[in-house]
Amino acid sequence: MRLGPMELIIILVIVLLIFGVGKLPQVGDALGKGLRSFQKASTGEEAEEVKEEKTEKAAEEPKAEAAAKPETVEKPKTETAAKG
Repeated sequence: MRLGPMELIIILVIVLLIFGVGKLPQVGDALGKGLRSFQKASTGEEAEEVKEEKTEKAAEEPKAEAAAKPETVEKPKTETAAKG
């Protein structure tokens, strides 16, 4: 069941009648925060697992690279002033 444009207009008019124009931004903010917190809660466990895996991989990569690469010290290049 989908809401068409006419149904959305009717809902908007009812919301305007109940809350008034002045409180509409506050209602929208509260509704948005509620939806965001609901989405975080519903996907929170999955997101935490993904974050933990990424941080573990990121922590392991520099160690692996450091072990694989021996440190090399570059000698500073000296310029010769041989003009002829």
